[in-house]
Amino acid sequence: MTTPDPRTSLTAARRERELAALPDEVVDVLVVGLGATGAGAALDAASRGLSVAAIDAHDLAFGTSRWSSKLIHGGLRYLASGQVDVAHESAVERGVLMRHTAPHLVRALPFVTPLTPLMPRTRAAATLAAFHAGDALRLAARTPRSVLPGPRRLSAVETLRLAPALRPYGLRGGLLSWDGQLADDARLVTAIARTAAGHGARVLTRCRAVALSGDGARVRDELTGREFTVRARSVVNATGVWAGGLVDGVRLRPSRGTHLVVGADTLRGLTAGLQVPVPDTSSRFLLVMPQGDGRVYVGLTDEPADGPIPDVPEPTDGEIGFLLDVLGSALDVPVRRADVLGAFAGLRPLLDVGHGGSATHTSATHTSTTDISRRHAVLTSRDGVVTIVGGKLTTYRRMAQDAVDAAARTAGLDTGPSRTARLPLVGAAPPERLDALDAPSRLVQRYGTEAPLLIALARDDPALLEPVVPGLPVLGVELAWAVRHEGALDAGDLLDRRTRIGLVAADREAALPAARTLLPDRAFN
Repeated sequence: MTTPDPRTSLTAARRERELAALPDEVVDVLVVGLGATGAGAALDAASRGLSVAAIDAHDLAFGTSRWSSKLIHGGLRYLASGQVDVAHESAVERGVLMRHTAPHLVRALPFVTPLTPLMPRTRAAATLAAFHAGDALRLAARTPRSVLPGPRRLSAVETLRLAPALRPYGLRGGLLSWDGQLADDARLVTAIARTAAGHGARVLTRCRAVALSGDGARVRDELTGREFTVRARSVVNATGVWAGGLVDGVRLRPSRGTHLVVGADTLRGLTAGLQVPVPDTSSRFLLVMPQGDGRVYVGLTDEPADGPIPDVPEPTDGEIGFLLDVLGSALDVPVRRADVLGAFAGLRPLLDVGHGGSATHTSATHTSTTDISRRHAVLTSRDGVVTIVGGKLTTYRRMAQDAVDAAARTAGLDTGPSRTARLPLVGAAPPERLDALDAPSRLVQRYGTEAPLLIALARDDPALLEPVVPGLPVLGVELAWAVRHEGALDAGDLLDRRTRIGLVAADREAALPAARTLLPDRAFN
């Protein structure tokens, strides 16, 4: 095979063809929003045999889905707040991703919790007990130890071997735990969307819903300005923090989560993630996550984000300072502001309950977004629009399933149960097959079984196997592949979502010429 399954390829030509035909049809399900949950809803519905159109005003993974910690976590933090059902759901969905639907994109990541003087022995004991409770969740979710090893104590020597940048003075050792790590959250969304397209869904970016009702939407093609009506038997609003702008009665309390991007050399050979205790709290930790591309993410905050919702949220100086202060509390040589290569922030679409809609999951209203439940909610408006909000990236599949169940029930659609718990995404395969592929491991971890096809793109142009920017691992074939098969229409799609070069402004600027040479002449940049 020298090309992917053409049914899964998203191209500019396919977009134009499907967009032209859409006004003449009535689809079973219209999904608005192409983040993880929206793309997941498109896949869920299409794999049940329903006709689907899925639209987004911008691009795949344009919103919250690309600003996560890149973790597929088992819900341990929810146990601490008594949300046992949320924790169990997270553990189950983590197992689904790691074993069945995306083993190429999700790997086990070890985390070290250093036992510093700021970590009292009582808190250390409670943390270890929590890790064992998390391991019990793993067992209840039927995820084997071969996929996620169990927790244990570390000596000070072992702790420093995994995290040499830690301050040795006063270090009593560490605690080792494991969780799932995504190669890239935006790549997960791309894989979901392409898999949905392979099942017949029309996946259409740059299509803005300007008005929404239970039987369709008024849509504007953002490339041409043309407006048209999409008719549908059911409608799913999966626009995240923007959901309330399309459906009356949906009240959200967005929370901003900020991360820093630093160079791996700043943390001197870090080979595991770090969980650094936040001083003066009982259960909050700062996460330090190596990405395997010379970058490390440090996060994250949980701050109320009041006011208008921006397309791209901006971290605040206060949040950046907070993250650096907590990180510095555990390091031998603190990370300075000048060491920060970039920063990014995402808005969590948390439900402000008690206002409108009929939710399948609710929680009490609190003054702090830290305390708002991460349960997802399915709300059905008076005219039948189904809105899905809340939740987490880890549980996108279950959220999508619940949204499609509600849409089918509301519209009286004849459909069977969800199939997505065992439906592999594009590129997925068992580890033994992935390990046998003749392609660089980095490409395998991002493209799975399609990695050799990317290498094949360079047969006529060997320069595509060169890095897009010297010193970064992203290759020219990745940009070419994104244009040919992943629906990338402009430089932002290429640099900010199909790859993550754009997280560092200087790298983005350096990569722009390469991106533009691979885009069609009519693409906007």
